[in-house]
Amino acid sequence: MRYLVLLDGTPPEGPPPSELMEAIAALGAEATSSGAMLDNAGLAPSAFGARVDLTGGEITVSDGPFTEAKELISYALYEVRSKEEAVEWARRFLALHQEHWPAWQGSARVVKLFGPEDFAALP
Repeated sequence: MRYLVLLDGTPPEGPPPSELMEAIAALGAEATSSGAMLDNAGLAPSAFGARVDLTGGEITVSDGPFTEAKELISYALYEVRSKEEAVEWARRFLALHQEHWPAWQGSARVVKLFGPEDFAALP
């Protein structure tokens, strides 16, 4: 099963501690070498993006930044045996922030991606 983990947050002022970045790199290496992590990357602030909406039959395009309290910061794509395993990788990632950058606040959304196993065989 594949799961996408989306990290959003409101970082404190200043750069993240180097110890946090080193711990994140080590966790990423562990997840990659175990075969669980397929891909990950940081995301640019919403000021660099756009949103395309369909509302009331009209399509509109809005350039960022957007007014959400939290910014999407990064994503990670995992191939795991269960939702619980994906949640555990996300928990470990947030625990690194808790340990190395206590003022940081955010959340990780764990979203299942549909795969062939989720659909009945076509006739």
